[in-house]
Amino acid sequence: MTDTFSSQRFSIAPMLDWTDRHCRYFHRKLSGDTLLYTEMVTTGAIIHGKGDYLAYSEEEHPLALQLGGSDPAALAQCAKLAEARGYDEINLNVGCPSDRVQNGRFGACLMADAALVADCIKAMRDVVSIPVTVKTRIGIDEQDSYAFLCDFVGTVADKGNCDTFIIHARKAWLSGLSPKENREIPPLDYPRVYQLKRDFPALTMAINGGIKTLEEAKVHLQHMDGVMMGREAYQNPGILAQVDRELFGRDTPLVDPVAVVRAMYPYIEAELSKGTYLGHVTRHMLGLFQGIPGARQWRRHLSENAHKPGADIRVLEAALALVADKIPQEA
Repeated sequence: MTDTFSSQRFSIAPMLDWTDRHCRYFHRKLSGDTLLYTEMVTTGAIIHGKGDYLAYSEEEHPLALQLGGSDPAALAQCAKLAEARGYDEINLNVGCPSDRVQNGRFGACLMADAALVADCIKAMRDVVSIPVTVKTRIGIDEQDSYAFLCDFVGTVADKGNCDTFIIHARKAWLSGLSPKENREIPPLDYPRVYQLKRDFPALTMAINGGIKTLEEAKVHLQHMDGVMMGREAYQNPGILAQVDRELFGRDTPLVDPVAVVRAMYPYIEAELSKGTYLGHVTRHMLGLFQGIPGARQWRRHLSENAHKPGADIRVLEAALALVADKIPQEA
């Protein structure tokens, strides 16, 4: 981790069904400095679930756990468990608009109860020494004035002792729109998030929503402490290969995507030996060669073969053969 920049300078958004541990291990091969987030995990799953919802590989650091919940005691219990397991940050989800989430009283609906969010953050901060952060929207339903947003942030910062916010620059409609539509239909309002940072200069703030290139990220970083990238980082993971150099000023060698695939082999072999299907790992790697001739054949070969019984590294080698000789080499 670099000392000269906020740990929030560049991160990949928590994305349900996408940013699982296989995805994060792969992303870490592309960037050493990017802060990675888990999918949202509910407090109920951690406390009562049968599986190990906190499992990850040491190579994934720096790594943040995103929690879903609204019971301060349960959140504090999960935060303590996460700190003991070595997570670098705890993040509270106050942005997810799905009906499933509202029914559990967590996600974006919590924006309407800033005092409760403050209680949740304080309960976690009281029992852990790692950062506790909030990811939120700029408003919900008809509560979308700038004053509402400032009141929410001010309350959570003052009463919850929260010093870091990641702001998705869209409001959320809690009914009438699907989660997918909520990521696309409410308009982005970057200037409002910039204004929030100006009005709360002591707080660390990262911006999220619709960011597609590192050039766009650099523009946002003129106003904000950090940028969180979501779908673009997932669908075009090759973009991450430039992050350490472009955003963290690292003098690292250029990342060779073919070498990244092969660097995944030991991990994949270990996972296959535990009964993981090849496709559970390779599904996150489909977009790696975007913009390179042969990328479509790479995607197709993996999509058609990685789920077959007994699929192993040979499937990846065959897919690489369709693209590897088409990558332009640096002079």
